[in-house]
This record gives sequence, structure tokens and C-alpha cells, in this order.
Amino acid sequence: MFGSEGFALGGGPVNERTEAEPVFTVKDLSVLYSGFRAVRDVSFYIRQHEITAFIGPSGCGKTTVLRCLNRMNDFISGAKVEGRVEYHGVDLYDDSVNATEVRHRIGMVFQKPNPFPKSIYDNVAYGPRITGITKKVDLDTIVERSLQRAALWDEVKHRLGSSALGLSGGQQQRLCIARAIAVDPEVILMDEPCSALDPIATARIEDLMQEIKQEYTIVIVTHNMQQAARVSDQTAFFTAEVNEDSDRRTGVLVEFGRTQKLFSMPENPRTEAYITGRFG
Repeated sequence: MFGSEGFALGGGPVNERTEAEPVFTVKDLSVLYSGFRAVRDVSFYIRQHEITAFIGPSGCGKTTVLRCLNRMNDFISGAKVEGRVEYHGVDLYDDSVNATEVRHRIGMVFQKPNPFPKSIYDNVAYGPRITGITKKVDLDTIVERSLQRAALWDEVKHRLGSSALGLSGGQQQRLCIARAIAVDPEVILMDEPCSALDPIATARIEDLMQEIKQEYTIVIVTHNMQQAARVSDQTAFFTAEVNEDSDRRTGVLVEFGRTQKLFSMPENPRTEAYITGRFG
């Protein structure tokens, strides 16, 4: 389990598993906030070394579901998760699972770039230091490797001591990706990572996602259907339905499948209506 002494996968290390095996299996997931069911009956799987996109109109539960994958909803007062969220077959919400270890293995990049008010170097070194890495030579290696993987090293290698707040928006978001990579996760969750960026910076992030999916499994929430079509291997389309007992809306998963098929031959008419712009 995700205890203080590690996590037994049962069947060998993660990197020995086949790519066909799901990293996440979500079964009948529901999320309640102070008793209100914000998301209900969501089931899907996410495979290793693929990009999975969550699309749908505002308020349909995309981010709520994303935050379930690394237990970020634990920080929300009154939040309750029902159903199962399995990571390599282990229920992430089992009482024996260490939520901090979950977030170590499953990193997150948020909608708005949020670098710490520290140097570029200290932003990337922050996570490794917390995990106990203190030798400068080790930190130097991690910082350089992470910035290279985030396609930022050549732009900042001569000013690592400068404030991260002096970077452009696109550079800040790549720095946040480098910061997530620095603790060596298996999965990177991205919540609208390009919504605050211009088209050029967005293209850089999309290219980066394609490059790093060889090493990481990526889940992205996006309002941009073209982006989902460009970068993802599989797509989940969510929408919101009015509750029978109130006028509030609950998020549901309408369709899930390979991206090319979902966009070209959707099985559900609601999916077709959304991707063709007839609603949403």
C-alpha cells in the first residue's frame, strides 16, 4: 500500500508492466460537496504513457474528477468521494493509503502558472528537498534534468538564481511542469494548463506533452476541443444534468474512448452535439 515504507504493486515494478495495463481504473465514482452530488456514476480507465483528455462544458465535473486521481479533494471541506479510484489495482481511498505518497507519485499542474516566489533553481529543487535530497550535486542534477525534460533548460540555464516570477507566462507554466517532474512522478495531471497562455506558448506546452508522454502518463482537463483532438490518445466527454430533486446540476460521463473515434464517429448524440458546437 501507499504507506510510509512504500507501495507494493504486486507483480513487479511499474516500469516492468505492459503499456496495455491501466494505470487508473475508476469505477462508479461519485463526489459530494456538503451533501450535494457534484459528480455521479463515473467509470473509465487511463493507460500508461498515454494522454487522456477530459472535455465538456463548464460545471460538468471535469476538474472534480481530475482532483480525485491524486486526492486533491481531500483539501476541500465537506468533500466526500464514493466508488473506487484504483491506481495499479490499489484503491487510493483505502484507509491504509498515504495521501502524501499518492501526490508524490501523481503530480499536478494547475490552470494558472503558480511558481513560488523563489529562484528558478529553488522552484525545481523544492520538492526533492522536501523528500530528503540535500546534496548540492544531486539537486543540480535533478534541476538540470527536470528543466531539460520541460524544454526550458536552454532558456534559463544562465539565470537559475533569478526569480521565477520574471519568466513569461509560458515559461512559468513549463517551470511548473519541471517542478512536478522533479519528484519523479509516474503521472502528471494538468488542469487547463494552457488557458492563460497565448497560442505560441500553448503550442510549446502541447509539443512538450507529446514528448514527455514517453516517460509519464498525462491526464489533461481542457475546454479546447481542438487541443484535445491534437494531443490526446483518449478522451472523456462530460456534461451536466439537472437533478430531479433540485435545479442544481450534476456532472456525468457521457462517452469515453479513443480520441480519433470519439471526434469522428461519436456513439452518443450528446457527444456529437457538443463537438459540432450545437451546445456547450
